[in-house]
Formats: sequence, C-alpha cells, structure tokens
Amino acid sequence: MSIRTRQNSKGQSCNIMEFIQHLARSLKSARTVQLPTDANSAFFVLMPMVIANQHRSVADLLANTDYSPDYGAGRAKRNLIHIAANCGSYECLCLLLKKGGDVNKQDMSGCTPLHLAARNGQKKCLNKLLEYKSDVNIKSNEGLTIIHWLAVNGRTEMLHDLLQYVHNVDVEDAQGQTALHVASQNGHKSTVTCLIDNGANVDLCNYQKSSPLHFACSHGQRDTAMILLSRGAKFVPDGSNATPLELSVQGGYSETCEMLLEQIPTLFESLITMVQKDDLAETEFYKVLSYLRKKNQTMCADILIGLGQQAVYIGHKLLSVSSNVPYQVKSLLRCAKFMCNLYKESQLTQPTGTNGTCAVSGNTKASIKAGAIFKHLELLWTSLEEWLLILHDEINQSKDKEALFAPRPIKVPDEESIPRVDDKQTQSAENKKASICSTDDEGIIPLSERFDKLKQAGKQQDIIEVVCPRICAVIQAFYMCCACQTDKLQMTSPRFIEFVCRHDTVLKFLVARNPTVIFDHFHFLLDCPELMSRFMHIIKSQPFDARKDWFYENLHPDNTTSEVLHIPPYDSDILVIKREKLFDSSCYQLLKNNPEKLKKNLAVRFDNEDGMGQGVMREWFDVLSREILNPDYALFTQSADGSTFQPNSNSSVNPDHLNYFEFAGQAMGLALYHKQLLNVYFTRSFYKHILGVPVNYKDVASIDPEYAKNLQWILDHDISDLGLDLTFSVETDVFGVMQEVDLKPSGSTLPVTESNKQEYVQLVTELRMTRAIQPQIESFLNGFHKYIPQSLVQMFDEYELELMLSGLPEIDIEDWKANTEYSTAEEDRHVIQWFWNVVEKLSQQEKVLLLQFVTGSSRVPHGGFAKLAGGGGPQKFNISIVQYSPQVLPSAATCINLLKLPEYRSEAELDDRLQVALQCGSQGYGMA
Repeated sequence: MSIRTRQNSKGQSCNIMEFIQHLARSLKSARTVQLPTDANSAFFVLMPMVIANQHRSVADLLANTDYSPDYGAGRAKRNLIHIAANCGSYECLCLLLKKGGDVNKQDMSGCTPLHLAARNGQKKCLNKLLEYKSDVNIKSNEGLTIIHWLAVNGRTEMLHDLLQYVHNVDVEDAQGQTALHVASQNGHKSTVTCLIDNGANVDLCNYQKSSPLHFACSHGQRDTAMILLSRGAKFVPDGSNATPLELSVQGGYSETCEMLLEQIPTLFESLITMVQKDDLAETEFYKVLSYLRKKNQTMCADILIGLGQQAVYIGHKLLSVSSNVPYQVKSLLRCAKFMCNLYKESQLTQPTGTNGTCAVSGNTKASIKAGAIFKHLELLWTSLEEWLLILHDEINQSKDKEALFAPRPIKVPDEESIPRVDDKQTQSAENKKASICSTDDEGIIPLSERFDKLKQAGKQQDIIEVVCPRICAVIQAFYMCCACQTDKLQMTSPRFIEFVCRHDTVLKFLVARNPTVIFDHFHFLLDCPELMSRFMHIIKSQPFDARKDWFYENLHPDNTTSEVLHIPPYDSDILVIKREKLFDSSCYQLLKNNPEKLKKNLAVRFDNEDGMGQGVMREWFDVLSREILNPDYALFTQSADGSTFQPNSNSSVNPDHLNYFEFAGQAMGLALYHKQLLNVYFTRSFYKHILGVPVNYKDVASIDPEYAKNLQWILDHDISDLGLDLTFSVETDVFGVMQEVDLKPSGSTLPVTESNKQEYVQLVTELRMTRAIQPQIESFLNGFHKYIPQSLVQMFDEYELELMLSGLPEIDIEDWKANTEYSTAEEDRHVIQWFWNVVEKLSQQEKVLLLQFVTGSSRVPHGGFAKLAGGGGPQKFNISIVQYSPQVLPSAATCINLLKLPEYRSEAELDDRLQVALQCGSQGYGMA
C-alpha cells in the first residue's frame, strides 16, 4: 500500500471519529452542538436558547465562532442582546456583552436593549447594561427614552436607581410628552410622586398644550390628578380649550369630577354650565351628574337648582330675537331632560310621606325641596305666557293676516280646521311686550319692536316661522317639568292641561301654520289623551312618511332595537319554533316571554335547522301570519271579497279562542315593532278597531254586501210610508237558534222612523261589526298593545296601517329591476336577461314565491324594493352568477337578499330550474 493511500485512510478514520463524537454530543445534549456558519440561521438557533436563558448552551455554541451578537434578524431587526434584555435572560446578556456586543444598538423601532429592559421591568439586566455604559438619553423613533418606558409601566423602584444617570427628567418624546405625562395618564401614583420629587415640571405641556393634569383627567386617573393638584399644578385649559374638568366629563369619569369639585369648589358652576355646550357628550355628562347626586344630598339639590337656573337663562336667550335657535333649542331641552330625570331619581330615594308644595304641578306629594328647585323656572313660564299673549294680540291686530301667516309649502289641514282667534282671549298685552327682551350683547330689544320694524319695512319675513320653533321648544320644556312632578295616578299634569286649554287657539294656529313642530316638540300629545284629540286632525294631515318616522322614533325612544341583531343572542333568548307545530309552539313562546325582552332582542330558529337571522325571522312572521288564518283554529273568517279576513264571531267553538286572539295580537304587534311584514290582509273594519276608529255602515259590505246595499237604500229613501215595521232590534242566528237582540234598551218597542233611521243604521252596523266580536277584539288588542301603544297607532288610517303591517300587495317588476344589484355580473349578460324574461312570465303567486325564496318574506315593504332590508340594514335585491353544473338549482342567502344564479345554457333551462327551486325550496333553512 502506498503512503498516499495510507494517509487517506487515516484521514477518513479521523473524520468518522469526529462525526461520531459530534453525534454523541448532540444526542446527549438534545440539541445541535455546532453553530451554522450563516449568521441568520445561527441567530434562529440561538434565539430560543437566549429566551430560555440557557447560557451554558449559548456559551458552548459561541465558543470558537466569529458570530456577532450585534446581528439583527426579523422585521424588528433585533439582536440577541435585545432578546436577552427583553426577556430578562441575565446570564445570557452578560455572556453576549462580554463577547463585545454593542450595548446601544437600536432595533427597527429605535429601541435599545436598555429600553426593553426598562419596559419589562428587568432590573438586573438594566443595571448590567448601565454597567456597560448604556446611554440613557437615546430616544426611540417615537422619542421615548428609558424614563418614559419606566413611567409608562410604573417601574418606580427602577426609576429611583436610574434618575442618578438622567440629567433632564422632563425630556420630551416626539409629541412633547414627558415621563410625568405618561405616568399621570396611566395612574401610577408612586411614579408621579417620584418624578415630581426629582424636579419634574407639573405644568409642562406637550405640543397640544396638554399638561400632566390634562392627561390624568382625560383618562379618569383620580389619584394622580389629586397628587398633581396638591403639588401645585395649574388648572388651565389645554390647546383645544378644554379644562381638566371638561376632559373628565367627556370621559364620564365621575370620581375624578368629584375630586376636582372637592379640591376646587368654584368649579361647580363650570360643571353646570357645560349643559350649554353644543358638542357635549350627553350620556357621560348625565352619568357624572347622577353619580354626584347619589354621593351628596346637598350637591343633589345644588345640581337641580343649577340646572333650573340654566334652563331659565337658555330659555330667555331662546325667546330673544337674535339667538341661535337650533343650538338654544337643543341646550334647553337637554337641560330640562337632565333636571327632570335627576329629580325623579332623587324622589325614588326620598322617604315617603314628605310634605311640600310642587311649584309646577300643584301636587303635594313632592319633595320638600321641590319649591326651591323649580321656583326659578317660574320666570321662564311667565315669559312663555306673555309671549303667547303677545302673539294673540299681534294676530288679532294684523291687517294682513294672509301675508303674515301664509302657509309654508307643506300639507296642512283644510281652512275650516285652522282655528280663528276670537276676541275672548284678547287682553291688554302691550304692557307684557316690553318684558320679553333679548339679553344679547346687542342690547335689550323688545319683541314688539321687532314686529313693528318688520311691518314698517314691509319685509316678507314669516314671523310665525321665526317664533314658532322657539315657543314650542319652551312649551316642551314646560311639559317635561310639569310631568316629572305629576302624581303617578294622574296621566297628565293638571297645570299643563289648563295651560294648553287656555292658549288653545293660539297653539292650534301655530301648529296649523308650521305642523312640523308637532313632531319636533309636541311629544307630550302621545302621553296626553286629553290633548291629543285637539291636534289629531293636524297630525293626520301630515305626510305618511313623517308620521311613520315619528311613530318609530317614539316607539324606540332609546334606540334599543333595530332591524339587525348586533350580537349573537344567548341560547335561552332564542325562540325555537317547531315547524310541524308552528302555531302552538309560536303561541307558547310569545305568551311565556316578557314583551320587553322581545322588544330589545328577537331571534328565531326553527327546531332541528341551523339557520338563524333576519331571513329566518322574516319567514317565521310570514308563515305564522298565514297559520293564524288557518280555518282549523276558527279565529278569522274570509270576507266577501275573498282576500281579506276579520275575526270570527263564532270563534268560541275553540275553547282557547280568546288566548289565541291575544297571541295573534302579540304576533302582529311584535312584527310591527320590528318592522317585519305579515302575509295577511284584514278588512277595513278590523283595522279601524285596532285604530280605535268607529265603523260605519259601508264597512258592512266586507262581510255582507247585499245587506250593506239595503242599509244604503233606506238612508237614501224616505221610509215613512213603506211599512217596513222595523224596530231597534234584530234577529240573530246563534248556532242555529234565532235570538232577538235589542240595539238599545227596550229597542224591540222602539219603531224605526225617517227621523231616527240614521241612528238605527249606525247601531245595527256596530252590532254586526263590533258587538258581535267584542271579546275577540278586546283580546286581540290586549296582545297588540303590549308592543304598540294606542297613542302611537291612532295617528294612521286603516289604509296606512295595512301598508305598515303587510306592505304593498302587488309586485312591480320594473321597480324590482330598478332596485336590483349584481354582485358578480353585468346587467346585460344573457343569463340576467333570461332571468327577467322568466320573472315577467311568472304568475303573481310564483312571483311571491320567488320573493320569499330570496328574501324570506312574500311582501314588498312600503316604499317598494328600494326599502328591502337585510341582516345589516337596508339591502337591495342582489343577483350573483355562480358556476354552472348540470341539474344545479338556484340558491339564496336570505339575510342579504342574494340570489345565486348558475350560468345556465338557455332561457328554457333557467326557467325549469327556477320553477323546481321555487316549488321545493321556498321554505326551510340550512347553513350556506
């Protein structure tokens, strides 16, 4: 064997031995024992060991290598020294520093290892870095230094050790914020104290002119704010002109506000005057006032009196000529609302039996402090009375009433319904005019002079339009204050009713001239049946949409309901309905659940089906409304026109019929409350019963057209000599037994004559249309009114109520097309054109099935297809073209009104597949 061969063999043996030794070491240590030569790979081998502080393994791997601890990896570009300082791996940090790493190396965000150690409270690592001369003044990209990081997290102990290295404790970050700013904001009391003790400036502001006190108050840090005040912090506005108190109120930080008032009692007036701020956070402001009321009874009275004084001030500015009307109206009503709500809260905590006189309503069951609380408002109510007298006087004295009170371009009542001011209310108002003055900087300007100037200059300014919103807003505030002190047994304050009656003609004139003030300010009509009748003719004359908006505005006053379920309901809140027993299970669910709960959150799921949401809810209402009309339950009978229904006078064949009628009323009320349409149409007379409107003889035609014609005939002709021999009684078939029923007491002995025939027709109409089904109507209304108050629904007529309950009865294809969107298709694609061709050929029933298939409802809402709603609010009908495959059917996502239409090869195929889908899949849900 040659020498070269022997040397090669010896080298291979050595390599094998080294490999075996390397293998054994790796297996015994359960890790690699040789660092990769590539720096990036080496970093990721070492990083987990550094995080776990496995310093022996790190030392072993770094031995006899030229790996640089300064190498940064990843998006943050952090090196192993950063990692060790961040995780508190002290031994690894020492090892890396000895290897010569740069102690001030910055990562991508500009943070040094010292920053990371300070942020995470790694005290030993921080001291070691300082030992290696780490620079405490280096700033991150955001301008943060080490003391900022310590202050952010309240590392007071470490801050004490570090301050000996820091020359400027007020060093600012990129926004001009000091360590004291961030410590105050985060509520670190000891850190704030430490910084101040070491010379931090308590009044140093950032670039937005915000001091540490502003930071503490804007984040509700009561304790740090108190420390700052005790150390001499100035109470001044920030750069946006907001004081620390205003910042605390904006956040709803009640305890911080309480502390500020305790430290600076003169701030109370500033707190109360905040009610005038146009951008006031109302919920938070009220939260603060309510908290203060509960904490201190003396402050409770002061708050109420203060709000009353503010209401007087704002009200008088509103009644001045040169005020900012929208702003003042908003401020006045807000002030009155807060005062009344706080007063009612305080009354709940008052001991019973307290004597006192109510300054507004005259009741004696009020708090003894009521007089002091409300007495200031008497100045405003007196001014309101004087204004109305001035208007009355001006109306009577005006020579050109038509020009002065020319109606605006809005629907108003007929001329006969607009009241004329009589001379009875004419008083000597001249002496009142001078007292109603502007208190603006322009000087005192009596309203009478304003009127005179307008008339002398011949300006075409609408005086009523100028003064009406102002006066009506003050009237609304007056009602709120009266109502909050009215005995619960009384529906309306006697004083307020007397006020309206006293100024009846002027108020009606104002409302007739500018009817929108009813919706803006006369909400009291809904609470006062005594007053509603006086204005009902004006309310009903307003556009349907305006009344509908007012209906839902008052039905949902707290906006606690909507057409969308924002959060998944709890399982216990879901109405689980069995399809095979839809009527019974629905009845059980509605009657057992509290209506208040169903108003706030309504979720429906069919038993053993996955789907839940708006589409399922719509289908439930749709199918349930048809099931209620099922003849098997004998609740409703079909009318003579074949398409509408009314209560069955013989429904008592079903022993539970009255409970079922109450259930039907609840179902309809719940649907109307949640703006869901029903697949049911009733007779006009039944809608009238819901509205509380008397029926007339023409309504009889819906159940007996021939009899209605006979009633019409006797009204149109003289019956004196016809020998009809009619009395005020009729014979009625009750389950096969004829019974005589008197229309009035002793009616069988009272003959019908030419002079009393109209009374007879009305009474016999009421018998057929009302008395015969009175128990059924009352049970239905008991359920309906649990969701819909009579005071709200009465503003509509029977045709409008039908629109709100059932939508449009006909489907307009052109309207459908015009309000369809296309998700993944162009309107001119062949399959889209074929689809509309097919739809136009469908029968009315098939169109209804298609609408139900895609939207879950068989009805179009009032306003047409543009008003369709989906799971996220308004949602138009949508078509999306999907991939074609043989025999595939169209599908739908009802929550978003989406039709998924395969790209069929021909119109005939599309027609065939659509018909199959409609007949087999218009009901039922699964998860898409």
